[in-house]
Amino acid sequence: MAGNHNGLLTIDPFTEQTDPIQQTLAEERARLMKEAGLEEKRSQHFKKPVENPFTKAQRAHTTLLFGGLTWKHEHLLHGAFEGLGYKCEYLPTPNVAAFQTGKEYGNNGQCNPTYFTVGNVVQYLQGLEASGMSKEEIVDNYIFLTAGACGPCRFGMYEAEYRLALKNSGFDGFRVQLFQQAGGLNQAEVEAGLEMNLDFFMAILNALNIGDMVTALAYQIRPYEVNPGETDRVLEECIDYLHDVIKNKKRFEVEDSKWAFLLKHLPNAGYIGKFADQLAGDEYVKALHHVRDRFDAIEIDRLRAKPIVKITGEFWAQTTEGDGNFNMFRFLEREGAEALVEPIGTWIVYMLHQAKQATKDRKGVKEGEVFAPWTRPVTRLKQELKFRQKIAAMTVAEKIFDREYNRLRHAIGGTVHELANQYEMQRLGHPFYNSRSGGGEGHLEIAKNIYYSNKDLAHMVLSLKPFGCMPSTQSDGAQAAVVSLYKDMIYLPIETSGEGEINAHSRVQMALGEAKAKTKTEFTETLAQTGLTELQVRAYIDAHPEIKRPMYHIPEYKGKIGMAARTVMYVAERIKKEGYGYSEAAG
Repeated sequence: MAGNHNGLLTIDPFTEQTDPIQQTLAEERARLMKEAGLEEKRSQHFKKPVENPFTKAQRAHTTLLFGGLTWKHEHLLHGAFEGLGYKCEYLPTPNVAAFQTGKEYGNNGQCNPTYFTVGNVVQYLQGLEASGMSKEEIVDNYIFLTAGACGPCRFGMYEAEYRLALKNSGFDGFRVQLFQQAGGLNQAEVEAGLEMNLDFFMAILNALNIGDMVTALAYQIRPYEVNPGETDRVLEECIDYLHDVIKNKKRFEVEDSKWAFLLKHLPNAGYIGKFADQLAGDEYVKALHHVRDRFDAIEIDRLRAKPIVKITGEFWAQTTEGDGNFNMFRFLEREGAEALVEPIGTWIVYMLHQAKQATKDRKGVKEGEVFAPWTRPVTRLKQELKFRQKIAAMTVAEKIFDREYNRLRHAIGGTVHELANQYEMQRLGHPFYNSRSGGGEGHLEIAKNIYYSNKDLAHMVLSLKPFGCMPSTQSDGAQAAVVSLYKDMIYLPIETSGEGEINAHSRVQMALGEAKAKTKTEFTETLAQTGLTELQVRAYIDAHPEIKRPMYHIPEYKGKIGMAARTVMYVAERIKKEGYGYSEAAG
């Protein structure tokens, strides 16, 4: 039908004649494709579910839920969020019951960080419901804050898995906010409830760094404490104190500065002032001096010959302190070892390093940034300058983070290990695991094994990872070549899940037996090397009680890993320097 022309109904003869032909052709095409097994099927493309927004107007009545780190880091993050004006709660340490809940409501085949985490969230929400809140109130007034990522392993799908399990458990529509600037809430369309500005990121980084300091210090002291339980008591008191320090930290604002009359005329004065306050401010330094003094009052016995076990592996499994890694750190301490835990700061500088390396590798090949030939020198020089500015900015970020980390490390006494240099990590790991390979901790698991074993920093390396973790399993394959080259290395990978704790502990005990023998030999050989007996060394320490203080610096010695052997070497040097006879040292 052609339509109405001058009031008359007309017919298009071409259209009327060709429609049956096209229909016949379509039917014949469908028949032939069906016979060939090539029927056309309508594609059902996946579309990300529309997320209910978290807006600034909702901030006053919305509670942020977060978890997945140690309770120390989470308590300090709680202070940071509260100081920024958010209502927040951190989830309890996930247990086996949370793991089973995650498996009940989640997809099959997930790794245990997913099951533990989402099961923990569901359990918490079920507890709120049991206390009298309706599902609608919970969905409206709570939001889960979690890490977001892409990447080759299942970590890139955690967000979707969390939402699926929450839906299956009856909390459909519960919001999952990604902790990243890209993705999650579209900040261009609505005023975001989670304001990820400079204050936000600096507060979080400070909380994480301080958490690293206090966590590492407690693990250093606890195995040697004379009075059992004293370290944990001081730790809890100090974490509560630091929580309030972080919460009450005054944020720099131009209008509150005594230099406001000058700064208000400068572009980006607020950013400059906040960075200057971060680099020159001493609130956290003073707070850590107080923490240092509290820990230094704990009496320790440095002559306990304990193997040092370096913890590596997948980020979540090597960080959590609960059923998620079979309570491995406390188990090691009960078995007579000192656990050298991994700071979150290592992961942060690793991501900076990888971003910088990727920028160098992709120079001039990224779409829209193809470099001009040198036959157009002005254009090429501009592009080179822009590239070098980007690299310089990343280098400055690395330097600033390292500087701030070390400033806090020295403030708490200087005994906490410094961050491993990422360029050395790349040099050590790359021959065995290509440092350009992403996923998990990449080449770091290989590099840490070599670094901590060859630098006389650990007797044994224990790698903790979830069952079936793809990136970490790839590392284990390369570790076979590493161990074959370094004959004295004690390396043990352990896969964790919600079950299998007895088997894992048994395997650790066997490897730890070898590490204990290595430590005992080191101690007795050091005594023989110095010509001292343990009784003489103890007598000298009793006469110099400052050596019983945790913050007293005992230097490192080549070939001496354990605290007991290092202490014997140090005491021998002091006796020789001070002219003591061995009989005098003994009495």
